[in-house]
Amino acid sequence: MTPSPTRRSSAEITAVHRIGDHAPHSAFTDLVRHAGSWFCAFREGRTHLSADGVIRVLTSVDGRTWTSAAVIRQAGVDLRDPRFVVRPDGRLQLFGAAATGEADKTFQTVTWHSADGHAWGNPTPVGEPGVWVWRAVWHDEVMYGIGYATGEPRFARLYRSEDGVDLRTWVPTLFADGYPNESGLVFAPDGVALCLLRRDGVDASAQLGRATPPYREWTWTDLGVRVGGPTLLRLPDGRLLAGVRLHDGAVRTAICAVDPDRGGLTEVVALPSGGDTSYPGMVWHDDLLWVSYYSSHEGRTCVYLAEVRLTG
Repeated sequence: MTPSPTRRSSAEITAVHRIGDHAPHSAFTDLVRHAGSWFCAFREGRTHLSADGVIRVLTSVDGRTWTSAAVIRQAGVDLRDPRFVVRPDGRLQLFGAAATGEADKTFQTVTWHSADGHAWGNPTPVGEPGVWVWRAVWHDEVMYGIGYATGEPRFARLYRSEDGVDLRTWVPTLFADGYPNESGLVFAPDGVALCLLRRDGVDASAQLGRATPPYREWTWTDLGVRVGGPTLLRLPDGRLLAGVRLHDGAVRTAICAVDPDRGGLTEVVALPSGGDTSYPGMVWHDDLLWVSYYSSHEGRTCVYLAEVRLTG
């Protein structure tokens, strides 16, 4: 299930393209390959926290030339942090958060479905108000999603659903120490689940969680590093990669190798990035790692697509 502890990953960035730069602030990306095409979703708005957020979905056949497939908006609502899920029935599903209010924002997780990545229909509220389902994954015909409380008390919660809409609480308190929030989630062929969990506040070190079916009991390892916007990807050869924002030294978006057995997170390559940056989406295709992310290193905050070749 896990890579050999003696094998080290190295990487070469073979291409970087700016693919989203029309809005004053373009950020919080995800990437998926579906039915022979690429789709990249992200938020467009005036600023990082403005109340006018919409979700833009771009599409491409070759990963080089991108066109707009959809703009999802809701009057009076800031739509944030879209996340793709490929459903067992072949449709795409998109999760996001609907934020309302000014000084005291409220958050409701919503979802959309699409057969072609272009027509998404109306949003459906899922989960519980104030618990942001930030990442969801289908495994063995069941969806598991990890949400986090947007107010006090702070906690992360695991949901389970048989249809991807009716999310039922599976583990009420998945993690509660510090301020747990964003997460990456993967399942191995043998059924082991791994979660990379961001924490903020005083104890701002990421946690790596591990569980076996039925995923009621989890063990956690402190990785000793602060991350933002985490995502996880298991490669065909079993290696586990994380896309994160790193804060040691210059803030950057980086691809890291994860060692679940030793509880290690090791930087493999830093993408061209800086300042307001992170929230990568990762796809393995044609022996390349394709990574969407956003960054402000060129001035205005824009969305980029990097192609990374693993050389080790």
